[in-house]
Amino acid sequence: MASLSVKSTLVHLQLPLLIFLTASFCMVEEVRATQGQREFDYFKLALQWPGTYCQSTRQCCSSNACCRGSNAPTEFTIHGLWPDYNDGTWPACCRRSDFDEKEISTLLDGLQKYWPTLSCGSSSTCHGTKGSFWAHEWEKHGTCSSPVVHDEYSYFVTVLNLFFKYNVTKVLNEAGYIPSNTEKYPLGGIVSAIENAFHTTPSLVCSRGAVKELYLCFYKDFKPRDCVVGSIMKDIYSSRSSCPKYVSLPLYFSSGLGAVKTAIPWMPDNEAL
Repeated sequence: MASLSVKSTLVHLQLPLLIFLTASFCMVEEVRATQGQREFDYFKLALQWPGTYCQSTRQCCSSNACCRGSNAPTEFTIHGLWPDYNDGTWPACCRRSDFDEKEISTLLDGLQKYWPTLSCGSSSTCHGTKGSFWAHEWEKHGTCSSPVVHDEYSYFVTVLNLFFKYNVTKVLNEAGYIPSNTEKYPLGGIVSAIENAFHTTPSLVCSRGAVKELYLCFYKDFKPRDCVVGSIMKDIYSSRSSCPKYVSLPLYFSSGLGAVKTAIPWMPDNEAL
């Protein structure tokens, strides 16, 4: 009986230890998974020009902002805030944190207007599933924003605040660069207008001579920094750049959900990530 009692006591002592060791191992594994990608170097705020994106619209759905008729976006909208490395690569899907729209319920009006999806269909998420545009951006990029941004709500609030503070559309309009299907503008002039306003050099992506995306970059304290440095700066004006020396900011005329009407013929490009 004494031997049985001792064995029982040892089992009771070992169970908490086993549970503790198992939990500790799981925590270590989670940390390892998070630390598999080193901490990012800077933030890139990615903006989309809807006039270019919407030109590729071939079908409409209620989630596609290009199909909102007179309420379709006519200014730069948000693509995302991306943690990047100085070597041109970036981290992605850094930790398991599934998107929960309830966490940002108080932001939905602003997100629908300034961060809409410009396509139909679902976006891929980090774990082999499909989700919303916001889910994609949070899970792929937002989860890599630590230690600066720690949670979903903070990520979306931070992006909206940056977007409002650095109003690219307003800067370009005041410099005379307004949406048009006939005008071509010097790429150098667009870059200079933003440099003069924000004291930072942006980078741009074009599709068939039209501005498609524009990037503003920031240090981890959200002070502006150049997106391009050194020899890369020359690529803005070289044949290796996706943008020619003169670019357009095309208009898009939305007929709403009932029909799709484009200002000029357009072939769809692959969706940017």
